Amino acid sequence: MQMPEINQYMFKYSEVIEALIKKAELHEGKWQLIVSFGLAAANMGPSPAEMVPGAAVAVTSIGLTRAVAESPASLVVDAAVVNPADGKEPKRKKR
Repeated sequence: MQMPEINQYMFKYSEVIEALIKKAELHEGKWQLIVSFGLAAANMGPSPAEMVPGAAVAVTSIGLTRAVAESPASLVVDAAVVNPADGKEPKRKKR
């Protein structure tokens, strides 16, 4: 039996932050995701007779910012835990 082709991978918020921490080679500090958006105004509608003013929002960049004391713990990842300088990652719970 042939397995179906996988077309999507979904990640938890913290997994995205962890991947960015590793890509940036960060080994210390608490980090959270930052997303920049772009906004464009346009006339939109299914036909010229049904045009209305509208807006489109696009993600223009995704990055990391240092967490502050007030940052919700659920949005913060500690680089020292997920990407320690010694390269020894802690054992993880299975999903």
